[in-house]
Amino acid sequence: MATIPGSKASVSPEEIERRTVLRRPLRARGIKRVEVLLDATEHLLAYTRNEDISLATIAEEAGVPLPSVYHFFPNRNAVLVALAGRYHRDLAKLSSQPLDPEPADWQELIRIRQRNGARYLNRHPAALRLFMGAGVSVEVRHLDLRGNAALAERRAEDMRQRFECGSLQNLEHWLAISIGIMDGIWAISYAEHGSITDAYVVESSRAAIAYLRCFLPEQLSRTKLTSKKIIK
Repeated sequence: MATIPGSKASVSPEEIERRTVLRRPLRARGIKRVEVLLDATEHLLAYTRNEDISLATIAEEAGVPLPSVYHFFPNRNAVLVALAGRYHRDLAKLSSQPLDPEPADWQELIRIRQRNGARYLNRHPAALRLFMGAGVSVEVRHLDLRGNAALAERRAEDMRQRFECGSLQNLEHWLAISIGIMDGIWAISYAEHGSITDAYVVESSRAAIAYLRCFLPEQLSRTKLTSKKIIK
């Protein structure tokens, strides 16, 4: 089980990838080859039965020799961990994108970020299957949990940039738990519909905000920088 953000025993998603992937490429050619392999894995994961995916089928889909796959990944699970890491990096970038117009309050910020995250996952069916489908490996699950903890840290910074949160010392921890609540509701949606429906996004936002209201005041004052942006 992943530890809470800030715990000394926590392991970053990058460290999980480093321990799992056989060799991390440094040259442009190797980096490009790994991305091709991850693209092929993503396509297979979206449209192929889980038991039919192997390093050989990944090599065939990517159009590269099998030894080239073994050069970077010792087994199929290592490819899946690397793919999970790529998804979490995309989600982290998405969580930091500017918003226009600015959300009216912290509750609306939560709703917007959840909607954007759900849209990304729905555009990447392989990510949905990887994180919410049956048969998820321990390593992928661990990376997902640690990725959520890192995402909570970004969400906390996102909120602090817009609102005065100086008194909210445990904000990262509360946001990490709210993301776990969100994930649980999205998993129900995936099990029932094969996607994260708009109705379940509303439900996940409602549940996350209800939890956060146990600790956050209903109104948070805006930071001076955000107030200037709104006036302009």
